[in-house]
Amino acid sequence: MTTQPRIEHHPDLAEMRSRFERVTSTPRAQAVETLALITGLYLAASPWIAGFSGLGPLAVNNLIAGLAFCVCMSGLGSAYERTHAMAWTAVALGAWTIIAPWAIAGEMDTTRTVISNVITGAVALCLGLAMVAMAGRERAG
Repeated sequence: MTTQPRIEHHPDLAEMRSRFERVTSTPRAQAVETLALITGLYLAASPWIAGFSGLGPLAVNNLIAGLAFCVCMSGLGSAYERTHAMAWTAVALGAWTIIAPWAIAGEMDTTRTVISNVITGAVALCLGLAMVAMAGRERAG
């Protein structure tokens, strides 16, 4: 009976880890992660900052989506090899943030809710795509 080497020592896995470490240690990746955390925190607090906390369901949605966005993007810098799929979740959260005023608030939406969510959602979407693109560019290279 032969002993199989453990997967942690496989050369391809070591190469993949070093590539992901190179991606996340660049100033660009760190800037994307920082901006994403700020965006997520703003999204979570936006009902109170933009003044639409009276729209209960949308305020709760923004709080949950903002915190989820922070969680998705915060793990990318330290453990990208295990969490890179979460960048796609961040993209979906950005898209949802854009359409949430119409999907949730309905007739109660105001100009400030729409503007706040559309701009924040677009920024979140772009930051998620930027993180996905950084990993794709590194894999292709």
